[in-house]
Amino acid sequence: MRRCRSYLTIVALICLCACSDTPDPGPADARYSRIVALAPNLTELVFAAGAGDTLVGVSAHSDYPPAARELPIVGDAFTVDQEQLALLQPDLLLAWQSGTPAHVIDELRDMGHRVETIPTRNLADVATALRRIGELTGRKEKASIAAGAYVDRLGSIEQRYAGQEDIRVFYQVSDRPLYTVNAEHYVSELIHLCGGSNVFADLNELAPTVDVEAVVERDPEVMLASTDAGMQAFDEWERWPHLAANRYQNHFLMPADEIGRATPRLVRAALAVCDALQVARKKRADALAATE
Repeated sequence: MRRCRSYLTIVALICLCACSDTPDPGPADARYSRIVALAPNLTELVFAAGAGDTLVGVSAHSDYPPAARELPIVGDAFTVDQEQLALLQPDLLLAWQSGTPAHVIDELRDMGHRVETIPTRNLADVATALRRIGELTGRKEKASIAAGAYVDRLGSIEQRYAGQEDIRVFYQVSDRPLYTVNAEHYVSELIHLCGGSNVFADLNELAPTVDVEAVVERDPEVMLASTDAGMQAFDEWERWPHLAANRYQNHFLMPADEIGRATPRLVRAALAVCDALQVARKKRADALAATE
């Protein structure tokens, strides 16, 4: 299961360059009652918006909240089971703008399905997605409350860690190939919210591949990866003991489901990142003091 989730994460990141960038606006006051979510994060967003009862089908690996596991599976990141879709007779399909391949969206629309693409590139997109789902399902009030709570909790975390001493962070999405994130990605925003700096914030791609040499050159003081990868994610870096993150022993695993899906659970991911960076600052301070 760990390998499967990690693989899907990489695939979703690769699909960023191939997906449709123009959401279908659709009718502003529509109310759909038979929805299929084509990505696990979209399933979770529908439940979070108070519209879980409208879901009739989900994509593979939709495992949160627990009720999602009881719903029929209509496909995965690459394909949609057309027979299953015909049986479910949905009136709306939710596609992930950063993960559902553009040709899949086009094919579904050509077949007459109403498809709404939901972007979740950054932290603000999560609140926007909740509100949009509320509009589509007639749950505006519930969705607005959920979106507001999410925004408020992130704001509180940002206030708590405002003014913390900067620390350089490398977030490793996967090691082979070596993927990271740029400033526009919500993970980079979490790092910034916690007072850190993403060492690859300046790159153009949302989820770029990078060379080992580039990481070494930028000398991060902290290395983060998801729990899916395990601590072996950092084994490769032992060849460079002079790396600041190695000198300070600043290697931390972030909760995979929380940081891997753009949903309200990013609040938990933010707390995990902030806690890690606080420990990292203490380790850095102790190491520097020991050399004085």
